[in-house]
Amino acid sequence: MKFLLLGADGQVGRSLRESLAGLGSVTASTRQGDHGDLACDLGDAHALNELLEATSPDVVVNAAAYTAVDRAESDRETAYAINAALPARLASWAAKTRASVVHYSTDYVFDGTANRPYREDDPTNPLGVYGSTKLEGERAIIASGCRHLILRTAWVYGQDGHNFLKTMLRLAGERPALRVVDDQQGTPTCALWIAQATAQIMNRWSKGEQGGIVHLTASGQTTWYGFARALLAEAYARGLIPALPIVEPVPTTEYPTPARRPAFSVLDGQLAERRFDLHRPAWNETLSELLARMAPQT
Repeated sequence: MKFLLLGADGQVGRSLRESLAGLGSVTASTRQGDHGDLACDLGDAHALNELLEATSPDVVVNAAAYTAVDRAESDRETAYAINAALPARLASWAAKTRASVVHYSTDYVFDGTANRPYREDDPTNPLGVYGSTKLEGERAIIASGCRHLILRTAWVYGQDGHNFLKTMLRLAGERPALRVVDDQQGTPTCALWIAQATAQIMNRWSKGEQGGIVHLTASGQTTWYGFARALLAEAYARGLIPALPIVEPVPTTEYPTPARRPAFSVLDGQLAERRFDLHRPAWNETLSELLARMAPQT
């Protein structure tokens, strides 16, 4: 298979380079085209079409997204261009050429009022621009009729990029105490595991397994406070931070933001387990594995 990987410099995209290589040839694209990647402004319809025609992939893997949740509230145009218009164009091209699209979406398509993990067919009701534009992207792909796989994930973190884990490690080196929200429930999910799981899913999918929307997260749930305590305790034990700060739980109301967050965004992963024989490790298991990789080698 020939893959075109978009967003190859993002958290998930960097890990996908390696995981997809086991399935076929991978052409990676980033905005700047660094390190031999193909350069493309994904908001430019003409440039995107040229990239698609030049590479002629069997599968387009779209790991690009506008993920600045708060900034999206005042920058809807850019959020729409990347989260909605881009997947729509990819899907339209794929439908015409009989290519396939793999696209990542988010728990933010839900409003967080559920009292059980969200299933793939549960009603969506995004609270802000980020979630609504991601939902538009999903709908455009489905409406195109192209062969597609939409992987909804949540609370993504990794060794690279801007994410909660990196922020906590940085703040731990600057402050003796941290205040972290304790009334939002979700499942921290490691970017490296997402990429590895994607490859397993795609291997089964390429052999005829049904696609569509699939929830892809680790198992279990916690709060941002619980996530912070777990990651900082292990980071300290592994020598990644010089001291273990005090972590204090606080309500969301103490940290008002432009965008509302779903209070409960745990995703039900049983479909991925059943359809693709996927093992979903506990969220703290993959956290431990990542921190072990990041720790100084002695």
